[in-house]
Amino acid sequence: MSQNRAFPYIALLIGITALSLSAMFVRWADAPGPVTGFYRVSIATILFLPFFIQRQKTLPPLEMRWVWFPLLAGLFTALDFATWNTSVKFTTAAKATLLGNTSPLWVALVAFFFLREKLRGTFWIGLVLSLVGATFVVGANFAEDLSINIGDVLASTAAIFYALYQLITQRGRKYLDPFRYTWFVGVSATFFILIINIILKNPLTGYSSQTWIVFFATAIVSQMIGYLAISYALGHLPASVVSPTLVGQPILTTILAIPLLGEIPTPIQWLGGAIALTGIYIVNQSHQTSAEEIPNG
Repeated sequence: MSQNRAFPYIALLIGITALSLSAMFVRWADAPGPVTGFYRVSIATILFLPFFIQRQKTLPPLEMRWVWFPLLAGLFTALDFATWNTSVKFTTAAKATLLGNTSPLWVALVAFFFLREKLRGTFWIGLVLSLVGATFVVGANFAEDLSINIGDVLASTAAIFYALYQLITQRGRKYLDPFRYTWFVGVSATFFILIINIILKNPLTGYSSQTWIVFFATAIVSQMIGYLAISYALGHLPASVVSPTLVGQPILTTILAIPLLGEIPTPIQWLGGAIALTGIYIVNQSHQTSAEEIPNG
């Protein structure tokens, strides 16, 4: 493999690793989850501003009538970050990441029920596997004390918000280039997650220097490096390579959480995670194939 051909694979590995560290940063920050989410997206958006201004000079004029797509996507990004970051405070990093990555299930279901997209039979097989696997992963607490972990509920809710972001972005990207679209999402998400913190009365200042380092780290590593690397890989590698690698993000988070957070999954959770990830991958592949068969009109 030549050096140039290896770059997309290296970018994909870097991107997955950067995103897999998200849960660690949230746990290391001595701050409410929505506050960490606010600084993650706001710092990244500010740092991207010079590049946005530079790109404005070389790209065609922006059609403002389509800007509502990234602005709405930013709302769901803010809700996603607020709920998922909070979930990490109440459940393990592995469970939060796995449940947060069930968004392909919700994307396909919304497309089926509301957008009238057809789904292949393999989708339903993947859905069953995902639900069974997730039950194994989160069911330990329920079996012990008949209670549902609020962190698991929040992580699952975050997956729904992320699915709505994906559905809006899928349509909005037809009218806006990826860089400007992403920047406007960041501006919108910064505004809405600020409102969320104000409503929750979360303080935005008064944190330790260590926590401020974590704020900048999650913005630069998870938000900027992670998304840029994944975007680069998506532009140079087939979906058949990228999709299963992205689905493997919860696995890497689980592995990293063992030395970094001291979280060791039980054997039944490892099994459930493998089953759930297999199901999510099948769902993702099935929905992508079905969507490709639907003509744009």
